[in-house]
Amino acid sequence: MDVAPGATGEATLDVGPDRTADAMGNRGVHVLATPHLVGLLENAASAVIQPHLPAGAGTVGTMVEIRHLAATPVGMTVRARATLLETDGRRFLFAVEAWDDEEKVAEGRHERFVVPDMQKFLARAMKKGQR
Repeated sequence: MDVAPGATGEATLDVGPDRTADAMGNRGVHVLATPHLVGLLENAASAVIQPHLPAGAGTVGTMVEIRHLAATPVGMTVRARATLLETDGRRFLFAVEAWDDEEKVAEGRHERFVVPDMQKFLARAMKKGQR
């Protein structure tokens, strides 16, 4: 694949009540839940690789290392940016950051691997559930 270090991708997320810590069981905490923030960071990294994948291929996250720096209330938008740091065959390592309307809310690293045949990968995973 022709993706060089320095390539970037972005993703955004509007924080609604369904994406809060409260909605995930941490009652009374009406701010963006960390799992939703992690998903946004993964989406930004995917945006770097996705346009370069051959038909039938996909990517999966294999490592997330972040610091959730600040809370984001309902009604704000969060923007994530992933910058490719290095690649080694099918492995891609990114620096990730996110900002809400006021400040930086996250920073860290995220690793993704290319899966050459996503259908085969998913079929194998589904077999686990049938055992």
